[in-house]
Amino acid sequence: MTFSADRKVAVVLGTRPELVKLAELIRLLGPAARVVHTGQHYDDALSGAFLDELGLPEPEYLTGVGGRPRAVQVGSALAALDGLFAADPPLAVVVQGDTNAALSGALVANARSIPLIHVEAGLRSHDRSMPEEHNRVVIDRLADVLCAATPENRALLLAEGVADERIEVTGNTVVEAVRDHLPPARVRARLLGGLGLTADAYVLATVHRPENTDDPAVLAAVLGELAALSRTLPVVLPLHPRTRARIDAAGLRPLLDGLTVIDPTSYGTFLALAREAALLVSDSGGVQEEATVLGRPLVVVRRSTERPEAFADFAELVAPGPGIGEAARRRLAEGPDGLRRLAALPSPYGDGSAAHRPTTPLRTPHDPGARARRLPVHPPRLLPALLGRLAARLRPARDHRAR
Repeated sequence: MTFSADRKVAVVLGTRPELVKLAELIRLLGPAARVVHTGQHYDDALSGAFLDELGLPEPEYLTGVGGRPRAVQVGSALAALDGLFAADPPLAVVVQGDTNAALSGALVANARSIPLIHVEAGLRSHDRSMPEEHNRVVIDRLADVLCAATPENRALLLAEGVADERIEVTGNTVVEAVRDHLPPARVRARLLGGLGLTADAYVLATVHRPENTDDPAVLAAVLGELAALSRTLPVVLPLHPRTRARIDAAGLRPLLDGLTVIDPTSYGTFLALAREAALLVSDSGGVQEEATVLGRPLVVVRRSTERPEAFADFAELVAPGPGIGEAARRRLAEGPDGLRRLAALPSPYGDGSAAHRPTTPLRTPHDPGARARRLPVHPPRLLPALLGRLAARLRPARDHRAR
């Protein structure tokens, strides 16, 4: 797949999970990739080091976005992206997931009549209190090509009235991302030794979502449950900068005393810690996927989730409060047998051998009557193929109203 040298594909992102999920696509696009980082969650610990680790090119950075309220983030990113794309229109725009960065990229693509591809389309929590739910619904309405990770995601889109010819089930690159970046056993053992940890005998926790950090009482409840767990097993907490600031502002630093608090890690280091943990406790959407690939049990500290696939075997959903400790102790009580059971289960997001499957459907986005062609395409590689089809065949005049 080749692209015109003077027309690039803009990949708009702003957070660490987006870098992980879009890394392979960016590498496959090669010189045709134009990476734009809105700075939604930018610092060297959360994004900068990831660029080197994932082998990604230096992005174009926007300023005045990170650390601002949601509406200001979106408004600032909109204005900046509009200026960039007016001066140098990309061939297409790719966004992933449901971040404010993704929403901004989608809105500007629509306003500027630029084809839009949404990676990881069709996720739904059905929770209108979640800002990301509004973002992902709007992006799906605007997108020309919706890359759904699972057939269930596709079914949700169809139920909402999205035309079938706009949807492609491409799989989720999380399986490949985890397997590509998980350090070997000897490196994991050395990492644990440096932290004084023993495999299968500690808890790894992450806390960063506003619903768990903005209210001091809720944050205190979450940290209190982790502190209680630490009296049984070590609890390792890579501390997100946003969470650290909320802890300091609320005077909750003493609740960290019993925890093994570390700085945010590289992706590979986090995967290594997760792979050897007896239990994960997290409010992260990405960790819900990664736990299924690593075969680790997970307590999800949220009131709702857009990723139900993990909850058949790997995860439990609990609200902030005593339910965290109850679910954690229940999972820990399963012991080595429970870990072996999960390790033997396939991830619901794929088995990482998609390249060996014989066919992947590819439809022409603008031609509802076109018959599906069967191409031997690895799901992540379907995305560049779709972009190429858009570049070659998309009609110049398009109806840009939200559908």
